[in-house]
Amino acid sequence: MASGPWQGHDFAVLFAVLISGAATVLGLTAYLLSRFSRRARPRRTPYAVWRDMSLTAVAVSLALYLWGCLHVLFLADQEQAEECERQRPEGTPALVGRRGDFIPLRLVCEAAYGHDYTVVIPGFINPSLAVLLLLALGCAVVSGVLHRRRRSATVKKG
Repeated sequence: MASGPWQGHDFAVLFAVLISGAATVLGLTAYLLSRFSRRARPRRTPYAVWRDMSLTAVAVSLALYLWGCLHVLFLADQEQAEECERQRPEGTPALVGRRGDFIPLRLVCEAAYGHDYTVVIPGFINPSLAVLLLLALGCAVVSGVLHRRRRSATVKKG
């Protein structure tokens, strides 16, 4: 969180998130594309398919998060302040500050008496992230259950 009332996202943290996130998305994408090779096809088991679906949901959610971060990166502090003023709802008192949150991703314009509102980040990003991450978690659980069943069936046979 920023130190002053008129601070957005910390540039160093935002830049680190973008660089590491981009590297992670590229790595996940390369891995997932390798799963379509001829060598990988015979090893495609139900639990591996569910695992890959989970990783795909994670990669898509991370890419979406990074896209939201880019919205913040390309707006200077003055432009963020102007956007706060431009999108101030009717009847909202004077602005007293601005803050940037990474989870959930948002740029909050703080008005007097607790009338806060968000700008810059598209409204669909955070709900989409929640759905994708729940999907990733569900797929990971199914993958784990299938893998455990397969291992226990193999142990009983042997």
